[in-house]
Amino acid sequence: MCGIVGYIGSSVKASEHQALDVLMEGLRRLEYRGYDSAGVATVAGGAVQSRKRSGKLVNLVEAVEQAPLDPASVGIGHTRWATHGGPTDENAHPHLGDGGKLAVIHNGIIENFSVLRRRLVADGHVFDSQTDTEVAAKLIGELFAGSAAGDLTEAMRLAANELQGAFTLLAVHADAPDRVVAARRNSPLVVGLGEGENFLGSDVSGFIDFTREAVELEQDQVVTITADAVQIIGFDGEPAQGRRFYVDWDASAAEKGGYETFMEKEINDQPKAVEDTLLGRSDETGRMVLDELRIDPEELRQVSKIIVLACGTAAYAGTVAKYAIEHWCRVPVEVELAHEFRYRDPIIDTSTLIVSVSQSGETMDTLMAVRYAKEQGARTLAICNTNGSTIPRESDAVLYTHAGPEIAVASTKAFLAQITGAYVLGLYLAQLRGQMFTGEIQDILADLHKIPSKIQQILDDSESIKSLARAMAATPSVLFLGRHVGFPVAMEGALKLKELAYIHAEGFAAGELKHGPIALIEEGQPVFVVVPSPRGRDSLHAKVVSNIQEVRARGAKTITVAEAGDDDVREYSEEVFFVPDTQPLLMPLLTTVPLQIFACALAEQKGYDVDQPRNLAKSVTVE
Repeated sequence: MCGIVGYIGSSVKASEHQALDVLMEGLRRLEYRGYDSAGVATVAGGAVQSRKRSGKLVNLVEAVEQAPLDPASVGIGHTRWATHGGPTDENAHPHLGDGGKLAVIHNGIIENFSVLRRRLVADGHVFDSQTDTEVAAKLIGELFAGSAAGDLTEAMRLAANELQGAFTLLAVHADAPDRVVAARRNSPLVVGLGEGENFLGSDVSGFIDFTREAVELEQDQVVTITADAVQIIGFDGEPAQGRRFYVDWDASAAEKGGYETFMEKEINDQPKAVEDTLLGRSDETGRMVLDELRIDPEELRQVSKIIVLACGTAAYAGTVAKYAIEHWCRVPVEVELAHEFRYRDPIIDTSTLIVSVSQSGETMDTLMAVRYAKEQGARTLAICNTNGSTIPRESDAVLYTHAGPEIAVASTKAFLAQITGAYVLGLYLAQLRGQMFTGEIQDILADLHKIPSKIQQILDDSESIKSLARAMAATPSVLFLGRHVGFPVAMEGALKLKELAYIHAEGFAAGELKHGPIALIEEGQPVFVVVPSPRGRDSLHAKVVSNIQEVRARGAKTITVAEAGDDDVREYSEEVFFVPDTQPLLMPLLTTVPLQIFACALAEQKGYDVDQPRNLAKSVTVE
């Protein structure tokens, strides 16, 4: 989850950029990945110089201003999300080795760090932190001075073979001032290619201001960057290659675009995120075309069960997918929390299709579950927003969403793009399996293409939602109810309120109300109800209206999200937020939006940072 950046230019005088400037700009763009502490290290005058501070990046900026670094053309930087050891100055990265001549930063978790630490302590090393990263620094420093004979690349390679777990490591050394060396296992790392300078980042945001030419690294590789070259080898020492690609979004895409927060911007980006995810997924005849899928269509026709693997918000997108795919394809779909999946001895075989859902493509729980499923012979397909990330690369097929970079930690536009991607997959499978006529698919696609403008209508008429949120800032608890595809929307609405406003919020299936949750209802308790379309399953609409009456009779403050024209809910609601009509299965793309707006506005009213909620990080790259 940490953010990492590395840089090297030709020289302080010849290089267009100063290392510190590049590092600080990269860290600013990567702060969403980790913000418990931040630090930098550069090499100048035959020595490593380092500054690091707990807290947000501004604290590091102040430290550098108070104690400036000498000009340098090589360096590494880090924003930390704490795992081993609390968010303190001592635990912040970089960590030093080889008598202070080596600096190391790290993303991930080194699982055998305690064994290595005991060995290194026995060898006379003294540790200044509680982190697993300092173990790597001491180990690399020991190897550099010993068996690697002053070769930083070899020292990194030897160390990587001793480490277990997930790690991306970057290192610079005072005795090797012409290079930055990095190693990657189960954790993201991308190389940025410049002219007379090269870059490293945990994602392309770390260097997007300076270059769009990039190379993605494969698993178990060591990369050495100098000002004029990039060399990649495997952990076995054999020469290797990465995949070169071009970053097709610019720095402005990661800026706030005039909004106060990234979250506000990304909520307002949703019409385009849905539109772009649909782009190019059908031909002029209306048939679904998914050229990016690399699985033989005949294998997809033979699938007897689909298991969706995801965590958090992505799991709720997977639950929406379950309703749609089962209805359209008539194939059973299970939705599993990825971190539970491989520990319960699941029943999967070669006729099982595993669909993983991850915004970053680096979610460690999901990645490990995908690997487990592949070992059992299942086919794997990723729905992902990040091109070239690990989960898509290791899956048999990928369906990329096109939401663009999502900076706010709590997901909004990626969630709607994931649902859209799941709909695209479901329609494609229905077409392959002959479960739907072409005309039926065309009708659904036509309605999907109308969704972006309908989302925009909700955004344009959102002031009443924001006003309600501001008025409810002191509310200690909010409940959410939904049925059918409204159930995962209710859970997502509750999750957003927990993530952003730090208040108790729970989402329930409305049918469960009388099986326990109704005991929570007391005078004034706010209850959001996601109401099914009256044009769909009439019995479900009537049942949910009954649920509204039941909680209202017990003193609840009922707030409903309903389809435009559904006047039945007015009588039983304190507040009603209407969304445009669409096919019932597509309603989550609309009913989710008011709940996002509400959570964001309420948290802002409470004075919280909606882009970086406490204790959370954007990409969970540890299991």
